[in-house]
Amino acid sequence: MTGERDLGALLSKMKPEILDGIFVFCTLAPGASIPATISAMLTFRERQGTTLVVLREEAEAAGLRYAFPSRLITLTVHSALNAVGFLAAITARLAEAGISVNAVSAFHHDHLFVPVDRADEAMAVLREMSAA
Repeated sequence: MTGERDLGALLSKMKPEILDGIFVFCTLAPGASIPATISAMLTFRERQGTTLVVLREEAEAAGLRYAFPSRLITLTVHSALNAVGFLAAITARLAEAGISVNAVSAFHHDHLFVPVDRADEAMAVLREMSAA
């Protein structure tokens, strides 16, 4: 199945959904193993170490330090990996509202990690964009 590439269609069909739970960003030293109790939503390896995005309670149970408690918003439209301008339009609008966002593109959808205390506002901005 091919993802959507048309910016107008992507925006009108994005249908944002907020997932349950509070997610946090953790980092492990280069070469360190991921604790067996961790079920990471996202894993990304950099030279400086491995970033994990996990539920806050998992990080706390594993004794991991964390930053950026956030809610996860999934844009449920199937976006093509080579779509142009979709995340740029969204992150620009959230920036105008003063809402920080860590955006992640996966194979089927784009995902937004937004501060816990701004999640409802972010959802309102996204719904407004989709309705326009």
